[in-house]
Amino acid sequence: MAPLRRWLAGDIGHSFRSTPSAMLAALLALACLVAAFGAPWLAPHDPFDLSTLELGNARLPPAWQDGGNTAFVLGTDDQGRDILSALMYGARISLVVGLASVALSVLIGVTLGLLAGFLGGWIDALLMRLCDVMLSFPAILVALLIAGVGRALFPNAPGSLAFGVLILSITLTGWVPYARTVRGSTLVERQKEYVQAARVTGVAPLAIMRQHVLPNVMGPVLVLATIQVATAIITEATLSFLGVGAPPTSPSLGTLIRIGNDYLFSGEWWITLFPGLVLVLIALAVNLLGDWLRDALNPRLR
Repeated sequence: MAPLRRWLAGDIGHSFRSTPSAMLAALLALACLVAAFGAPWLAPHDPFDLSTLELGNARLPPAWQDGGNTAFVLGTDDQGRDILSALMYGARISLVVGLASVALSVLIGVTLGLLAGFLGGWIDALLMRLCDVMLSFPAILVALLIAGVGRALFPNAPGSLAFGVLILSITLTGWVPYARTVRGSTLVERQKEYVQAARVTGVAPLAIMRQHVLPNVMGPVLVLATIQVATAIITEATLSFLGVGAPPTSPSLGTLIRIGNDYLFSGEWWITLFPGLVLVLIALAVNLLGDWLRDALNPRLR
């Protein structure tokens, strides 16, 4: 608890405590994380256990409506899965895919951006032209292409491989903003006195990039990564809605929205509404945290 108290007493902690929207977003994000990763213990039902599903319980309305069942507070989907339990497990899938794809994008983008900005020359030109090519394609189109090719090459692949293809498809275009951001910051940092002093004393270029330049360019990366988590989660939901994301047997948020869309005009609105609401809340919380972090890390606004 001591590190937490020191953080709260610092500049960023004071900014956090004085920003109600950031505190609300943090509480909302924490609630989503606890519900998602604690789903095996907190969820009232297991949507992956096919032996517990009954078609007689399919498309039951929420418990407060006529025909509802108190065992299914938010109703059920077309297979009789409890919507509340499916939301908790589905949020876990969306968060894992979003966090993993952003982490991989940061690793690739920061590495390439450091090399391009610090070394310059043909390496810089080659990597920036590669970024330009990647930016010329819509991210969702590239993700659809990679996910579709992966499904075609491995039609009987296990769920873990399907999630790997999904993370790769989101990462393929997600690394570009980090590379361009880090490259621009590195071009500024490499001209400063502390980098020149390290070069004069014989420090290796790799050590200079890792020990001196990298810590000073991570501020914008943290802000961008926070916001990109929401984008990655929405991209995963979009791919699942289109049928090329998470496997159909996995109740991800996008899959639940797609299933509910088939029954929306017949009155089963809850199958679509609740997953869509959870998706909006997660994206809103992450974006609010990203906006606060951007202002907190800006020394001109302190």
